[in-house]
Amino acid sequence: MFTATVATVVLAPMAIFGIPGDPDADPGATAPPSAPQLVEQPLTDLGDGETIREVHGTSEFAMVALTGDDLTGTSARVRARRADGSWGPWYEVEPLGGLGPDDPSPGRQGTEPVFVGRTTAVQIAIRRPASPTNPAAHPAPRTEPEPARPELGYRPATVEQPFGQNINAVLISPPQAPVDAAPMPEAAVAPGQPPRIISRTQWGAAETNSCPNPHPDRPIRAGIVHHTAGSNDYAPEDSAGIVRSIYEYHTRTLGWCDIAYNALVDKYGQVFEGRAGGITRSVEGAHTGGFNRDTWGVAMLGNFDVEPPTPVQLRTTGRLLGWRLGLDRVDPRGTVVLGSAGSSYAKFPVGATPRLPTIFTHRDVGITECPGNAAYALLDRIRDIAARFNDPPGPEDLIDSLRGGAIFARWESLGGMNSFLGAPTSPENIGAGDTRYVTFEHGAIYWSPATGAEPLTGEIYKAWGALGFERGALGLPTSAEIHEPLWIVQNFQHGTLNFDREKGTVTRVIDGIPVELPPVLSQQTPVQLERFTPAHNPE
Repeated sequence: MFTATVATVVLAPMAIFGIPGDPDADPGATAPPSAPQLVEQPLTDLGDGETIREVHGTSEFAMVALTGDDLTGTSARVRARRADGSWGPWYEVEPLGGLGPDDPSPGRQGTEPVFVGRTTAVQIAIRRPASPTNPAAHPAPRTEPEPARPELGYRPATVEQPFGQNINAVLISPPQAPVDAAPMPEAAVAPGQPPRIISRTQWGAAETNSCPNPHPDRPIRAGIVHHTAGSNDYAPEDSAGIVRSIYEYHTRTLGWCDIAYNALVDKYGQVFEGRAGGITRSVEGAHTGGFNRDTWGVAMLGNFDVEPPTPVQLRTTGRLLGWRLGLDRVDPRGTVVLGSAGSSYAKFPVGATPRLPTIFTHRDVGITECPGNAAYALLDRIRDIAARFNDPPGPEDLIDSLRGGAIFARWESLGGMNSFLGAPTSPENIGAGDTRYVTFEHGAIYWSPATGAEPLTGEIYKAWGALGFERGALGLPTSAEIHEPLWIVQNFQHGTLNFDREKGTVTRVIDGIPVELPPVLSQQTPVQLERFTPAHNPE
């Protein structure tokens, strides 16, 4: 049912948003999502190795993070209880290595907040290193009675408890935004036109904190790609709340001055402004330890270790980077020499000057798997999309717009660019009812939930078009062409079309009655003239 691509269909009436980075843009009548609720619960009696704790919230929550004074050597997984009482899949809880201040003072550490879906209970599996051997904590046996000591009223975390007991689970309840506050991608984007960007005001950032920006006039020299964490199974109306929750966790729980990223992109192609200061300006983020200066960090919402970003998420990320790097005349396919500021999570020491692509990822310079193997494998495609940002749409852009849907899958199964259909010549279009179609150099593919995706070409395609396309008596195709010695046959919902190889004529058969059709004189492919959506007048 999820055909062609979500990028080509506007799913709901959406609000109109202003120019990216315009401080005077009207935020619209829709209020931003309310503040998320963050509740911390201590995880006690954690031993060496792996310990599983079940944590219950007093109300529904959807994101989980871990904090502690020392998370060195700690790894964790989390899974949520479903509404039917079963447990969902395990999600890795990734440490916030390389995010936040480059040189944080000793204090609270945290993990990425993991989106697990709305629930009231989770299981958290925490693996800790073995407790350190400390002579003060484990003295030699005494031969004389030990003098009585005053009762402390608590057990010191690193002496009479195993190492690193003071770990908390942070349960986060993201708010849901109204559907019409979430602009979905459009069918066609003109060259050089940036994606719509949801401002900080619109997603609900509390503008009470400010971050130092030591180099406001320096141009951006590279873009860096990240992912967040957790389940990719979120709805469009969840995304603004997830962004708001990441912001609140970064600032309220961990004490940072703002959200780490410059921008965030969800799987529906929605773009959210990140760190304050203006999305068109040079704002130094806290997304990549050692390499925050002169770079611009984009985080794709989700986890992409195994599952790749959605086609529209990938395309929007590429277009966003193409637009932002273009403001400072950076070639998305180029390279750049960046100086490392160093950090405990950076691969390069202070003063190192590695040469890097102008679009690279967190893992290229940091000790992390971010943005995941599946996303990393698509990095060249992101660069290509960014590089074509100012170009008129060509076959590659049309192909990118079709990825992820049934029509694209059918075309690819036929051989793609090497198939009898050739290259696409249109984005996905809307036909009668729930029909979708794409035209190609030598034909078309039509799709509906009832018939699936089937190709049309040659004289049968011309004859079917002359009969009224899907609105005609035959309806939609239910098969591809079936080649027989004397005939080429194609099945439709209400009959068949049969091409006579010897005579070069097409015969229509409905209810067993054959009718030879007059020849279609035009050598051009059929043109559908009734494909305009009626204008909507709110008056």
